Amino acid sequence: MDKTNATVISNFVFLGFTHYPKVEITIFVLCLLMYVITFLGNSILISVSVLDSHLHTPMYFFLSNLSCLDIWYTSSALTPMLANFISGKNTISFSGCAAQMYFSLAMGSTECVLLSVMAYDRYVAICNPLRYPIIMNKKICVRIAAGSWVTGSFTALVETVSVLQLSLCGSGVINHFTCEILAVLKLACVDTSKVQLIMLVISVLLLPMPMLLICISYAFILSSVLRISSLDGRSKAFSTCAAHLSVVVLFYGTALSMYLKPSNIDSQEIDKFIALVYAGITPMLNPIIYSLRNREVKVAVKKLLVKNSLCSFSL
Repeated sequence: MDKTNATVISNFVFLGFTHYPKVEITIFVLCLLMYVITFLGNSILISVSVLDSHLHTPMYFFLSNLSCLDIWYTSSALTPMLANFISGKNTISFSGCAAQMYFSLAMGSTECVLLSVMAYDRYVAICNPLRYPIIMNKKICVRIAAGSWVTGSFTALVETVSVLQLSLCGSGVINHFTCEILAVLKLACVDTSKVQLIMLVISVLLLPMPMLLICISYAFILSSVLRISSLDGRSKAFSTCAAHLSVVVLFYGTALSMYLKPSNIDSQEIDKFIALVYAGITPMLNPIIYSLRNREVKVAVKKLLVKNSLCSFSL
């Protein structure tokens, strides 16, 4: 279509899950539960990591960053959908759509980088424990975390600007429950090959490459674990690594199936359900698998609860 025939879209309309009226309420309830669990679980993790001095370590510093990401990521993706379902209005302004797209991309991209950083942190801690305090000192950790946030924010800005500067056509109906970049890109009435190339390059940098680094890190970790003489220690280490890798595979696997599938495959309906996995399920599982099942965190939570109870009793 010629660019001059494009119409100026001031508002977008979400189709969401209206094609599935029988399960729409079920999806709403599940999304609400996932958001509440995600918010509470990650908030608890951030609180204990800050308040308990025993958790002032690189691992929990990165986990706190991951929890912040998960709260913002889930909030940007799910809360507008939940609000629209309650109000019955499935519309969003152009500026609101731009903000939602940017924050979702920024948080997701930052998490891609941060997960690889966390895998490297575990590699150094397990495979090179004597040099761990030197390699992963406070200044280095802050720089690495800041670099993850800057990388995610910058790549998200590039992608968002690239898509929203295109001429968009039609009625502005987005076949999704959020302003997902691929769903908005389908509204473009001009050639999108340049934008798709930009997205492809960024996707390769943020998905297969970090996942490869994670796999390499865990290969070395498992090699070290196999040398542990204690059967209980080896079993515990394997259990922890398997749990961590399951979240990594779930997050990267769903993202890869979304952003690196062939362009000729049209799977918008499937994409909506895949988006629910990495926008709702993965952020919900992260605090449970990474920390809330750890003895250190359980002890810190108990201490925090006892302290609050004593303060309430004294008042």
